[in-house]
Amino acid sequence: MREIKLIKPILLIISLFLITNCSNNIMKPEDFINKKPRLIIEEYLSGNVKAWGVLQNRSGKVIRQFSADLDGKWDGNQLILDEKFNWDDGEIQTRQWQITKIDENNYEGTAGDVVGKARGYSYGPAFKFEYVLLVPVKGKQMKITFDDWIFKQDDRVAINKATMTKFGFKVAELTVVFVKD
Repeated sequence: MREIKLIKPILLIISLFLITNCSNNIMKPEDFINKKPRLIIEEYLSGNVKAWGVLQNRSGKVIRQFSADLDGKWDGNQLILDEKFNWDDGEIQTRQWQITKIDENNYEGTAGDVVGKARGYSYGPAFKFEYVLLVPVKGKQMKITFDDWIFKQDDRVAINKATMTKFGFKVAELTVVFVKD
């Protein structure tokens, strides 16, 4: 019985250590303040942008690939971004984002398959977009949380890495290369 009483405090200490240790290592948009080249998302995504990507399951196995065409229009306050995804299995998906600039570093976005509002954060070459997307899975709509990062490489190229989670557990990752026309 004494061993059980000792195990609970030890597990609590280990859990707190792991939570504290992990939270200190989480990448934040502010980590990129003053780094170059500056990614201003409404400028980079205005006009035509091509993209190619891979979808990996939680084990890292590539399960789908796609190419995409993006067409953005900026009106000084809001970016309307039309996306067309051509998946390697023949599926075609479209989405239209309405992304509003709140201030120099903060954005909000909506789309037909996004639950609520997406939150965007822009610092230096990084843009972080957080949102919940309705993803079709076996005839049902599943709510998947996206932690989406775009990193500008130069005037034409940006790299996107998105982690997708359900109930806090990683279910997939998406890696995308954007090339601006």
